[in-house]
Amino acid sequence: MALSFAFTDEQLAFRASVRDFAEKVVRPDAVSTCMALEGLEEGGRDSGLLLSLGAHICIGAVPIWLHGTEEQKRAYLPKLCSGEWVGAFAITEPGAGSDTAGITTSARRDGDHFVINGSKTFITNGPIADVINVVAVTDPDASSSQRMSCFIVDRDTPGLSIGKHLDKSGNRSSPTSELHFSDCIVPASQMLGPEGSALWKVAFECFDWERTVMVSASLGGMEAQLNACIEYARDRKAFGKPIADFEMIQDKLARMRVGTNAARWVLYHAAWLKQQGLPHMQEASIAKYLVAETAMHNALEAVQIFGGYGYIKEFSVERSIRDAKLLSIGGGTSEIQKLIIARTLLGETP
Repeated sequence: MALSFAFTDEQLAFRASVRDFAEKVVRPDAVSTCMALEGLEEGGRDSGLLLSLGAHICIGAVPIWLHGTEEQKRAYLPKLCSGEWVGAFAITEPGAGSDTAGITTSARRDGDHFVINGSKTFITNGPIADVINVVAVTDPDASSSQRMSCFIVDRDTPGLSIGKHLDKSGNRSSPTSELHFSDCIVPASQMLGPEGSALWKVAFECFDWERTVMVSASLGGMEAQLNACIEYARDRKAFGKPIADFEMIQDKLARMRVGTNAARWVLYHAAWLKQQGLPHMQEASIAKYLVAETAMHNALEAVQIFGGYGYIKEFSVERSIRDAKLLSIGGGTSEIQKLIIARTLLGETP
């Protein structure tokens, strides 16, 4: 008896509906990721952990998900998603931070391989990463937007070595290090995305996820910090009454609430635009800038509310200043965000 493997109309319609659901609900998870990171930080109060988790997800796994070949996705995403492997992204160098055009790490083609030489620094998860997305110059004579490519480099690749572990002021539970590449041989099949696309495709997408999603963890930290300040202000007495009764303390609490709410709405607006596939470069930079500035302002106010106790390490508000400062530096400094905002306002290309 002949067998027919043709799909019925009902089966085809079912597949289409599932695909539609995945494209509209599962794939565009920017807002949900923001909510998850914010909730984890508010409950856990460990900015370093969320920094490493965000780097693992947003700039470790997401670039492979968005720009990888089917073979690369099958090889890396299952273990990155399960947490068996830790991901990282390496673009910053000792002489090239915000100035990505100054990157000097090179990747020279040699047959079906590339030979990488150079150094990276300030690499979140550098000491523990199993998979590192590395940006290197593949064509030094090309335009600044086409001279770099990205490579997926396994931790045990010969020629890759973990350099100095960096002793940070804050976010200390997140490991950071230098990376060194000395004739590091990587198969051409490990290139992530087309050659020359690292800066304006892969790296831009990473920065976009950092600015619209990854910094959302700080909102959770600010929320927990505000609640701690409210509780302390009610319990701490001065001149015979709780300091919460003093108008200057009330002013600080009110400003902390306004700042946190404003930062949250701006960030979620940027994440929503990203999820809808709408232009959001200016909104992402506004969100990154506002979250960073608000986090630092609230941390300073929290220390002031706690007084002398806020200046000792027994209380978490002391650590919050050291943790918050990174937001105005990493993932594009506050100065870079203002530059992007201004240039988009003027109709220029950032």
